[in-house]
Amino acid sequence: MHSGQAQRLDGEFPIEVKPLIDDFNQVLAQNADVVTRARTHAGNLAHALKTPLSVLANAAQRPGSDIAALAHLVGEQVEIARKQVNYHLTRAQSAAASRLHGTKTEVLPVVLGLVRVMQRIHAERALCVQLGPVAAEVAFRGEAQDLQEMLGNLLDNACKWAEHRVDVNAHVQGHGLVITIDDDGSGLAPAQREVVLQRGVRADEQVPGSGLGLAIVDDLARLYGGSVALSDSPAGGLRAVLTLPVAHHRVV
Repeated sequence: MHSGQAQRLDGEFPIEVKPLIDDFNQVLAQNADVVTRARTHAGNLAHALKTPLSVLANAAQRPGSDIAALAHLVGEQVEIARKQVNYHLTRAQSAAASRLHGTKTEVLPVVLGLVRVMQRIHAERALCVQLGPVAAEVAFRGEAQDLQEMLGNLLDNACKWAEHRVDVNAHVQGHGLVITIDDDGSGLAPAQREVVLQRGVRADEQVPGSGLGLAIVDDLARLYGGSVALSDSPAGGLRAVLTLPVAHHRVV
């Protein structure tokens, strides 16, 4: 193992030391996973920054460039690079947080806070953002910041496309926390639903956004062993179902 010829301890061992060997191999596997994730994050970030850097390099070499236009281009590309850096930092931090044991976030206060924020942001459209009954003891097994990030992106997306109403519901199903967000907008074709979960893809270029929102939700959910799925909503628009690990709670 010191020479790199083996990645784990294999072979026949006395029963007295077998638990120690298993624990050691588990630590080795976790360390290998951390290294793989770090390399992936670094590679993804480098790839994401190539485009804005190339645009800036080409603009700098262009003779007789208009100063105002160049300044606008620089600001635009720097903002794109900043969003990519923040995106990958969020993933890296959440990957570490998802491995912490005992982390617990009550769902109701987070959802109530986000509903109030969305009502203020979209006040001029008089949207009705309705929260269904959520038991006070229902909790997410993870960081509050990550839950806010995921729900905030899904709620904001629903509010952007809704005509009049967005409905939010949360309940425990088996060992999972299921949060459902419905809007009464125009919906999304089945062929587009998987595509919009990819980084940088937007359903409509006319609607402001970076194309990172749904991708961040999908990545964070996966880091916690959960998922996000898009389908037709009974309200007529799009339904987003976020499934996450639920924190153990006592039923009284």
